[in-house]
Amino acid sequence: MYSTKIAGLLSFAGACQFLIIMLICEAIYPGYSISKNMISDLGIGHTAGLFNSSIILLGMMIILSAISFHSFHRNRIFTILMILTGAGAMGVGIFPENIKPYHEICAGITFLFGGLSETLSVFLIRFPMSIAAAFLGGLTLGCLALFVLGNDLGLGSGGMERMIVYPVILWGAGFGGYLMASERR
Repeated sequence: MYSTKIAGLLSFAGACQFLIIMLICEAIYPGYSISKNMISDLGIGHTAGLFNSSIILLGMMIILSAISFHSFHRNRIFTILMILTGAGAMGVGIFPENIKPYHEICAGITFLFGGLSETLSVFLIRFPMSIAAAFLGGLTLGCLALFVLGNDLGLGSGGMERMIVYPVILWGAGFGGYLMASERR
């Protein structure tokens, strides 16, 4: 009975703490530009400790949320996608962007499996949250494809990366809230 609420709390708290810490790091990083700088630039320099610990915590909370939610829905594919998303996020913090190619691999895993998790969640949740998940998943995967093809839509590389990451974070918080409030048993 409580597995969905625990999963929701973990997803919500993980997404919120990461978003808040990321914004703090952006504010205190000298000369940081959300258009020009990649998010992972925050993982090196004087914001490294704060940023990297936050994204590692996010990854752990995603994994724990996936395991907790699995006891309710029993969808192995969704659980695996979420665990891969969390492991990728942890890897981003463990291997900052100056540790190549591990950082890029971990970021790619997080982006791809985060988008796929958003999209697959449509089948596990009710309307209207399912519509929000479909929109956010489509946005993540569409922007990821454009990013890989080198098209930043005029947003700069950092801006385009945010169009991949922000929907995943927003979905994590929304999905968590949905699960915490859900009476579905």
